[in-house]
Amino acid sequence: MPLAPLRHDLSAFVKAYDVRGVVPDQLDAEVAHALGAAFVRVVGAAGGAIVVGHDMRPSSPELSAAFAAGAADQGADVVTIGLASTDELYFASGSLDRPGAMFTASHNPAQYNGIKLCRSGARPIGLDTGLAEIRDVAQHGVPDHDGPAGTVTTQDVLPAYAEYLRNLVDISGNRRLRVVVDAGNGMGGHTVPTVLAGLPVDLVPMYFELDGTFPNHEANPLDPANLVDLQARVVAEGADIGLAFDGDADRCFVIDEQGDPVSPSAVTALVAVRELAKHPGAAVIHNLITSRAVPEIVLEHGGTPVRTRVGHSYIKAEMARTDAVFGGEHSAHYYFRDFWRADTGMLAALHVLAALGEQGEPLSRLASAYERYVASGEINSEVADQAAATKAVRYAFETRAGVVLDELDGLTVSGPDWWFNLRASNTEPLLRLNVEAPDRPRMELLRDEVLGIVRPGSTDQKET
Repeated sequence: MPLAPLRHDLSAFVKAYDVRGVVPDQLDAEVAHALGAAFVRVVGAAGGAIVVGHDMRPSSPELSAAFAAGAADQGADVVTIGLASTDELYFASGSLDRPGAMFTASHNPAQYNGIKLCRSGARPIGLDTGLAEIRDVAQHGVPDHDGPAGTVTTQDVLPAYAEYLRNLVDISGNRRLRVVVDAGNGMGGHTVPTVLAGLPVDLVPMYFELDGTFPNHEANPLDPANLVDLQARVVAEGADIGLAFDGDADRCFVIDEQGDPVSPSAVTALVAVRELAKHPGAAVIHNLITSRAVPEIVLEHGGTPVRTRVGHSYIKAEMARTDAVFGGEHSAHYYFRDFWRADTGMLAALHVLAALGEQGEPLSRLASAYERYVASGEINSEVADQAAATKAVRYAFETRAGVVLDELDGLTVSGPDWWFNLRASNTEPLLRLNVEAPDRPRMELLRDEVLGIVRPGSTDQKET
């Protein structure tokens, strides 16, 4: 009998790139089962196989099992890999050449869960590449499958995932490093010990206990408040480096030996230089929020920088189009051609450990070569009329000498040695501002001028 239409409104929590909703009000076992069945029909996996993984959230085992059952009902053989990071699921999808589903809500609070979907070879699925169709099929009732049901089996891919990464970046002969890792009670606590086992690393673990209620801090390293514990521990331990992973461990943030963050743009430039040394002349992707230093350094090392909109679907599409060797975003997502063009914070972390360990300088000095400008970080302003505020900013800058404007993603205004970008949020009444200039006084002056237009009458232009 066909599945009945769902009582839940899937359009409320099927987002542009993934599924993410509150459990059980939006996402429950019934919805997961229907989405599993719809996924198989849309990606053509009936009679084939898919792979399913999940994070440490309390709801993840039940939801992922329901999804697997729905997929099997439609004739797909399901390989469940159990607890996994998102990039471990991408590894399974790529190495097994099967479509995949990862149950995680990344850095969202504990009451959320979600699903990241991909086609075989870790190829992304978004609203315009299959997710809307999956949503609609599940919403209206999945038709019967007229063939035999599939099977559900389990497979541990963690050792193979770790070996694959270590074969891409060899740090076995480097100097020994003291490394503090804050897993934020997320999946880094599951993957890091296996990936770093046997390497010249003295690992100092923080919050490695898998706990989807996040008892210590949110697993979102993009918020500086969630880095404070790691920064203090790196200094207290006299460590060489600190690494912070988000909840599903696909993003990695880096802290130097002084306890200061190394910007994701600097990490992007560092990894780009290493990849270009292996692949001279290759393209390197960077989104328009990354530092201007990134394309400068790529050019200096013989590569071809390619600028894209923010978002993994744009990055991965440009990587495929240009055959880029690597891509980086300001949000600490790092994409590798050698990893099926998927994002993996763990592989980026290994590159940073390799670069640090193969020379004798501290990380602060190593990273300084890639930090050429001062950035504001992302500043959010609640604005009722985002279009009108953006238009006012455009009007204020468009007639100034030497200024160039473009609208690849929001409004980017560039001067000879500075730039800022103003982008509207897709889901909230927010404008997001990023500013970069050669020094802090000039950055702050530019930041405050733009915020003065976006927030007329505000007495605190520096609030983020």
